[in-house]
Amino acid sequence: MIQVSVETIQISLVSQSRLVVLKERGAERYLPIWIGAYEADAIAICLQGIRIPRPQTHDLLIQVLESLGAQLRHVLINDLSEETFYARLVLSVRGAPLEIDARPSDAIALAVRSDAPIFVTPEVMESAGIEPEANLLLGESVLPADEPEADLGVFRDFLNTLNLDDLEPND
Repeated sequence: MIQVSVETIQISLVSQSRLVVLKERGAERYLPIWIGAYEADAIAICLQGIRIPRPQTHDLLIQVLESLGAQLRHVLINDLSEETFYARLVLSVRGAPLEIDARPSDAIALAVRSDAPIFVTPEVMESAGIEPEANLLLGESVLPADEPEADLGVFRDFLNTLNLDDLEPND
């Protein structure tokens, strides 16, 4: 199993979907998973330490588990089939192991609330994990090597013709 953590949550400008990006511990490999807006908010609220007056659904479920003597040991994102991710909640109920099927978004929301680790199977990470290109990690230019500044010429010309003394101050 590969341990991951929540790296970021991205918002789509064209739909209500969100993208949670999980990062492999100790490596530069990421697993992006599309999730719903409500689940993304539930994860973000917890990660940002926002206190809300009443428990959300994921808070309630954690309370129910604790009341029944269960503990969330870890979350496992265990399958990817037809572009759909699957996850398992791995619980300990009074010392006995129990696994429950869950959507990855709900499983992640529960994991961040209970400080439970999140794991991904090697098969899922191999299938859907991505590694950024080296030049992006190093902050290097991604312009073509044969024309590194060709696209910037228009902007350079504009900047060279600006006269800042002609600008009126905003009062």
